[in-house]
Amino acid sequence: MIAHLYGTVTEKLKSSIIIDVHGVGYEVSITSPDAEKSQLDDQIKLYTYHAVRENGEELYGFSSLTAKRMFEMLISVNGVGPKAAMNILSLGTPEEVRNAIANADSVFVAKASGVGKKSAERIIVDLRDRVGAPSHYGATETKFTITANVGPADEALDALIALGFPLKEATAALEKVDPSLSVEDRIREALKKR
Repeated sequence: MIAHLYGTVTEKLKSSIIIDVHGVGYEVSITSPDAEKSQLDDQIKLYTYHAVRENGEELYGFSSLTAKRMFEMLISVNGVGPKAAMNILSLGTPEEVRNAIANADSVFVAKASGVGKKSAERIIVDLRDRVGAPSHYGATETKFTITANVGPADEALDALIALGFPLKEATAALEKVDPSLSVEDRIREALKKR
């Protein structure tokens, strides 16, 4: 299983990029926000999901471990394939998608290409209890401007997930911690409060 790739972006295609890792080129499907952030000749690290099917294999890449975990949750829903999950994750940050599901915002989820109203409702029913409490209430708005989401909250959440926390528990643990602390202090505090 390929867990992550670190290499140079050599080509950008419509919904994927090719990463050169020591002379081997891997084509990786990525979300729209990740595609906009990646530039040719950039060094990039992507967490990957290797999908094997009867008629082929595909790699799906994510700039954060949180996004990969959200992708894995989405494809666990009956009727949601990898492409639909990538389209849902392209609507915003992983936290915005998680929050939309936690708030039962099926309108937001249904905005993804290839995801209808019934599929969006099924996603919410299946995942609402698994994603944790909403970080804010109300409808989630689709963001068309991409901002760099590399901040203490994302790094701390990624670290907790890497330590084996499920997404729901990691989110709940960080809700109780002062967001102004450094990443390391937030992780320590979250571990203490577990």
